[in-house]
Amino acid sequence: MIDLRPVLDRWHRLDVTVRDLPLALGLAAAAFVPVLRDYGTQVGGLPARPVDAWAVLAIALQCLPLAVRRRWPAACVALVSSGFALAQLLAYPSFAGNALAVALVSTGAHLARRRLAVAGALGAGYAVLAVALDRRGGTERPDEYVTFFLALVLTWGIGAWLRSTRAAEAERRLRVAEDTRAAERTRLARELHDVVTHHVTAMVVQTESARYLTAAPDRLEQTLDAVTDTGRRAIADLRNLLDVLDPGHDGPARAPSTGDLHVLVEQTRRAGQPVELAEHGSPSPASGSAELVAYRVVQEALTNALKHARGSRTVVDVHYDEREIGVEVVTAVPGPREGSPGPVANRPPGRGGRGLAGLRERVGALGGELGAGPDAHGGFVVSARIPTGSAS
Repeated sequence: MIDLRPVLDRWHRLDVTVRDLPLALGLAAAAFVPVLRDYGTQVGGLPARPVDAWAVLAIALQCLPLAVRRRWPAACVALVSSGFALAQLLAYPSFAGNALAVALVSTGAHLARRRLAVAGALGAGYAVLAVALDRRGGTERPDEYVTFFLALVLTWGIGAWLRSTRAAEAERRLRVAEDTRAAERTRLARELHDVVTHHVTAMVVQTESARYLTAAPDRLEQTLDAVTDTGRRAIADLRNLLDVLDPGHDGPARAPSTGDLHVLVEQTRRAGQPVELAEHGSPSPASGSAELVAYRVVQEALTNALKHARGSRTVVDVHYDEREIGVEVVTAVPGPREGSPGPVANRPPGRGGRGLAGLRERVGALGGELGAGPDAHGGFVVSARIPTGSAS
């Protein structure tokens, strides 16, 4: 099977005048075919005359300007109308008269400025033509002139409708493109927040703790190792994120899932937060992006616990079944700790800003629910129900 796409691509790259030229030449050639003579357009009813030099001029004026019907629509319709008027006044009816309809549709579709002025000039020109034909002995009645004029108006209207449809489609595509860009920026902001905030928070907490370990070199070395390890993980996660965003990346980009929760919890423990993880069941094979969202919920909750309730006991409870993943992260009420670096560690967990708001949107996009707030014991709980999309 012959692949015509390269030929079509080359054709569409040609100048619009070159692409419209075959139509102009084709109509002009058809005007000299005897069998098509009776399929032309005639107004006035004057007796037809044989083809002569004036007829050739009228045919050329009607057909050849169609080559610029999209580049210069006003000039095209003016020349075609002049040729049409000449053909009718000199009684040279031919197939070329159909070029007027093509010119009117093209002008209605492609003329951008002075549309009312051009339309008014064409209407006035038609009125003058009707009067001139009547004085030359035309046999058509006034209602027939009016009927033909309405047909011309309808032809122009078809072009105007095509123009409005094309403009509406262009506006729709622009709106879709803007919405897509906005959604992509939002997604990027969420991913950067989830990745950067968690790791940087852990590093800040670990660095603050190191101030109070100068008298314990072994513990200080462990804390600094933890800072280094957290930095390496941050770099690795950022690289994975860039792989997801890079359309030219060849290999599969890795995204975290619930299988990485143990690593996340261990990293948070090394930052000084006592965390317990309990998992019930196993993820559904068709859980898809639900696992990533569940991971981000736990990550955001642990980040907030580190920032606002460092040192307080935190329990992560994850339930899996075929229909959904349930996540609950409970942080106990913070209390004063010996050797605390200051009041930052003793603030209660906040209600969340960009992180929890973004998570609500993520969970909601999958048809789930996310809640965050204080519990009955004065601590803070983050809970989420995330559908997996599996069949019920």
